[in-house]
Amino acid sequence: MKIKCLLVDDEPLAIALLQKHMEQLDFFEVVGTCNNAVKALELLNTKDVDLLFLDIKMPKISGIDLLKTLRKPPKTIITTAHREFALDGYDLDIVDYLLKPITFDRFFKSVERYFRNVNKMVPEILPATGEAFIHIKSGNKYFKLNVKDILYVESLKDYIKVYTTQKAVVAKYKIGDIEKELTNKGFLRIHRSFIINIKNITAFTATDIEIGTVEIPIGASYKEYVFSVLNAAP
Repeated sequence: MKIKCLLVDDEPLAIALLQKHMEQLDFFEVVGTCNNAVKALELLNTKDVDLLFLDIKMPKISGIDLLKTLRKPPKTIITTAHREFALDGYDLDIVDYLLKPITFDRFFKSVERYFRNVNKMVPEILPATGEAFIHIKSGNKYFKLNVKDILYVESLKDYIKVYTTQKAVVAKYKIGDIEKELTNKGFLRIHRSFIINIKNITAFTATDIEIGTVEIPIGASYKEYVFSVLNAAP
């Protein structure tokens, strides 16, 4: 059985990102998308919806006000850039409260929470594309980056620079946030400012790691763990 979803957000890019996340899984069916609460109410009255992804700040009627008008709302995951409405959302018995930009890992945790909420087992996850990828927001664009193509990530204070085999993408992320998203995907933090793709290492010494012609320093506090991982790598 597919989970029938309605996506409500006045930002087209936010809806596009949710759809991209859903494409990695095979148990979602998007029954509608809209950019305001009035249209959402119309769709909720005409379509079967299991799970509602709902933005808060929208024209005329907010997502919170929409939920308050519904006698029997579907299970709802709030998607917003605003932290301050979290208590209002949970007072309305929402499944989860997602802060933008929404990573796939955080999105999937919400999906797991939905399955627990409805007392169902989480299906075994197989990406529909066969290739793992992440989305990185840079400016007003979301870049889809295949994980296998990422060479390394560099921290630039409040920004990161993701180097791939095709291009480099600069985005406003903390390196700790991208580290969480790349967990269990073959990446290794070797310095407070660098994460590398283990599969793309061409050589290493006691002080640095080479990826192609680039030498990346190993931080003193990371050295013991880095070499324990590299010595165990196939």
